[in-house]
Amino acid sequence: MEKAKKISALILSAAAALLFPGCSGGNPSSNAAGRTFKIDVIQFVQHEALDASYRGFVAGLKSAGYEDGKNIRLEFQNAQNEQSNCVTIANKFANDRPDLILAIATPAAQAVANAVRDTPILVTAVTDPATSKLVQSNEKPGTNVSGTSDLTPVKEQIDLVKQIVPDVKTIGLMYCSSEANSKFQIDIAKKECDAQGIRYLEKTVSNSNEIQQAAQSLVGKVQAVYIPTDNMLAAGMTTVTNVLNPAKIPVVAGESGMVGKGGIATYGINYYKLGQQTAVMAVKILKGKAKPADMPIEYQKDMDVTVNQNVAKQLGITLPQALLAKASSPASSN
Repeated sequence: MEKAKKISALILSAAAALLFPGCSGGNPSSNAAGRTFKIDVIQFVQHEALDASYRGFVAGLKSAGYEDGKNIRLEFQNAQNEQSNCVTIANKFANDRPDLILAIATPAAQAVANAVRDTPILVTAVTDPATSKLVQSNEKPGTNVSGTSDLTPVKEQIDLVKQIVPDVKTIGLMYCSSEANSKFQIDIAKKECDAQGIRYLEKTVSNSNEIQQAAQSLVGKVQAVYIPTDNMLAAGMTTVTNVLNPAKIPVVAGESGMVGKGGIATYGINYYKLGQQTAVMAVKILKGKAKPADMPIEYQKDMDVTVNQNVAKQLGITLPQALLAKASSPASSN
């Protein structure tokens, strides 16, 4: 009799597990199709490029049939350009145990990767995930992290400086000293300047309060300034151009959002499309068709030329017709 009771209990338990799979323990979000996926998103700071990445990601998910409030639940957190906030948010996400985490920009990605080991993480707007120690290699991540790189064509961007200022002798290189992605790009820029016989003057900042003084220190010493896809300077781009544009010093920037805030031109990636590209990777993970460890870091192949003709007029610079023929205008311009 006792044996029969045990068998009945086992049958009832198995039936309950089939009817109520979320009650089986562990992460309830590990269940099969027909449910709502939870996706946590951390963005390091608010500026046009990173905002566009997030918008592209959401749009890419929607076009694949994943819509917030229907079959996915998005939680968005902005770290407000503070590394300590990144750590706090990352720890929260670790406790949340979502189905997927999206980290936008290198500092945010590093914080999440350090805190979360058992949840798929996709990164975007990260220049070199391997250098940032997010993956074992960009070709074979080998961790719970993969995503898309915003590596820009630095060589072509330095060439762009020469097209705009043919007689340039010295270029100012501005970037945040604590951003690994910026240092990576600046190292490439310095090598390219050396190869072309152009002198350069580095000016670094460690917080937003130093941006104006750093820009002012370049006046009278350089004929142009190059800024890579640096999050701090992207957020403070108006401060930079309010100093340099009146001094007739053009700024070639790493991305189009910075051109919209007073830079003169860029040759770079489209961050909205980069977000869409990241969404395609996310869908593969949500469908169980891929794991980050086996997904190579992806890059954007098509680059856009963006020029700010209002700034060119302000500086008294006539942009080459060949450049204008293939250029678009930024979403907003000074």
